[in-house]
Amino acid sequence: MTSDATRIPLDGQVLQGPREPHEVDVNPPRVWDERLAAVLPASSRLLSLYDDATWAEGPAWWPAEHALIFSDVIGRRTLAWREDGSIVTVRDRSNFANGNVVDDYGRLVQAEHGRRGVSRTDNEGTTLLVDSYEGAPLNSPNDLVVASDGAIWFTDPTYGISDPREGYPADPALKHTSVYRWREGEPLRRMIDLDEPNGLAFSRDERTLYVAESRADGTPRIVACEWDGETLGAPLFFAGVDAGIPDGFAVDSRDWLWISSEAGIVIVDETGARLGVIPTPHVASNCTFDADEKRLFITGDSDLWIVELA
Repeated sequence: MTSDATRIPLDGQVLQGPREPHEVDVNPPRVWDERLAAVLPASSRLLSLYDDATWAEGPAWWPAEHALIFSDVIGRRTLAWREDGSIVTVRDRSNFANGNVVDDYGRLVQAEHGRRGVSRTDNEGTTLLVDSYEGAPLNSPNDLVVASDGAIWFTDPTYGISDPREGYPADPALKHTSVYRWREGEPLRRMIDLDEPNGLAFSRDERTLYVAESRADGTPRIVACEWDGETLGAPLFFAGVDAGIPDGFAVDSRDWLWISSEAGIVIVDETGARLGVIPTPHVASNCTFDADEKRLFITGDSDLWIVELA
């Protein structure tokens, strides 16, 4: 569906020239289930692609360019890794953008802490789609996903207004931290309130929405909510992590979740059973796959990493 009119522009600044990935000094992946062993071979290692971000987040595959978009939240810029290993800017002065997704029309949709809203970028420029709920400013949209019907679902915790490194400090105007659904021509819908909702993703059939609940009364967790096309069900515990909080995560074609955490990427199956973990040298913030699910891209702290899959 991508056309020249919707193609994401590049501003042309090269931050890193072509380079080969290099292995990271960290323990190899741990696999506890033969199903994962078929996907994550014993030879797989964590490789570094870039290590000069301020806080890397929001990895999203960019099919038209065979590239990986990600955010340097604190650095206030959106970057792209290309197949030759180079890093270029996509958006400079990106308003503390965090989560990213490239929609079916090739447009870049972003959750912006700075403007406390969701924006969309194409060749015509950047448009702020939504920044308030019932007349009150949103908190600081964090992560998002575009459903098959074009609706944008996003989380709205307070991190971007409570941490001065990640946005502009402010008191919340809303008494809730929620998950929202925005669709062109329709009012913004508040779908569910959670305790600092963070990463989110749908199951492949879009009948289940998974959300990382960062606080959850001291027990951070991933919850699962059934979605029937109109109503979102109550949140049910799905999975947890051993260290830190669950942050961004990706759902693969098997409906397994690859969850970022302080210890690295925790992999669970469609029932929430633990399959293995990919250690990272410091906290992992998010992850995503390329189009063929042959590579897993991971962000965390100053880094962008990659793991080759079978």
